[in-house]
Amino acid sequence: MKSSRISGFYKLSFQERLNKVKEFANLTDEEVAFISKTGSLDMGVADRMIENVIGTFELPMGIATNFLIDGKDYLIPMVVEEPSVVAAASNAARMARAGGGFLTASTPPLMIGQIQLVDARNPHSTRHEILRNGDEIIKIANEQDPVLIKYGGGCRDIEVKVLNTVRGTMVIVHLVVDVRDAMGANAVNTMCEAVSSFIEEITGIKPRLRIVSNLAKFRLARAKAVFEGEVIGGDDVVEGILDAYEFARADPFRCATHNKGIMNGVSAVVIATGNDFRAVEAGAHSFAAMKGYKPLTTYEKDVKGNLVGTIEIPVAVGTVGGSTSVNPIAATCLKILGVKTADELSRVIAAVGLAQNFAALRALVAEGIQRGHMSLHARNVAMMAGATGEEVDRVVEILIKDGSIRIDRAREILEEMRSK
Repeated sequence: MKSSRISGFYKLSFQERLNKVKEFANLTDEEVAFISKTGSLDMGVADRMIENVIGTFELPMGIATNFLIDGKDYLIPMVVEEPSVVAAASNAARMARAGGGFLTASTPPLMIGQIQLVDARNPHSTRHEILRNGDEIIKIANEQDPVLIKYGGGCRDIEVKVLNTVRGTMVIVHLVVDVRDAMGANAVNTMCEAVSSFIEEITGIKPRLRIVSNLAKFRLARAKAVFEGEVIGGDDVVEGILDAYEFARADPFRCATHNKGIMNGVSAVVIATGNDFRAVEAGAHSFAAMKGYKPLTTYEKDVKGNLVGTIEIPVAVGTVGGSTSVNPIAATCLKILGVKTADELSRVIAAVGLAQNFAALRALVAEGIQRGHMSLHARNVAMMAGATGEEVDRVVEILIKDGSIRIDRAREILEEMRSK
């Protein structure tokens, strides 16, 4: 029987690891070649980014066009595997231009680090003692990162709360840290660990967890767009989107898909710029759930009958550090965007999220989500069936005409075409 217990696997070269995997999974030479083929991300760099590397993984990268944000035009790199996402964002941005494009705002790049104290017998007294020594805690935190301080960042404040849990009363300390143009997790984690000894000294309680929170409630990006009624399809479309929005506000099952549509755009840009899309998604959904799970966007109708959309979302991204500095594609994507700061990047991402959400709602109420989505999905089906080159377009045309986008039908069409 094969065993996944491979001693010293991490010490092997990536080629030796790949050979081990080939033997374990009975991979063909062709499959091994797929895995070992790399693009701009050199294997040596990849091998130092994560553990046990055997290759790299490619996803399509597209460019969303038409974005006018705060009076500036942007081309938006988006990395995503789902058909219609890039096209939908581009179409929504085009419609938004008639109303002036997207207007954005943001809060300072403040992240929260948490320090957990358990078994607090006098929790409110403990809380008071921590707050009384707040200046010293902030001082110790800021001694950990002189570079961050040099660029105007650093620990700004502390918060302390008491939690009643089934494991007893806990006291939770929050470090509120301005991380400037970094995502900030490493800086915040270092600060949390550094102040823990002092907190233990003044409270007599040994801290447990010391880690950044991905619910970046102080690090918000906001965007607004006016979609003119006559541009987006008339009053019936406006009313339909308002009904769809209220459906999401009232029902968590619909709201989950509503917010997922937002993240289609948000995550695609976060990935393209080498940022942590899992952290951004966790933060967004947690923020949406703070007062009962609600949409991250809002929609209203103005006095002229236009649809006004807004979004407010935590966006913890960086333009320095992490894979944004290591992955050459991420660095190039930042250059394409032309953003100079993490703040600007977060506002662009918020605008893309709003555009993506509007596009999905408009498709649902105006023509049905499948019309545009499935026509693009048909291309994937055609290629899965083995179509290449011009064959893909011909197979797609017949699949859409038949209204049956299935791989078995695609194979039939391809076989008939080739037999002729």
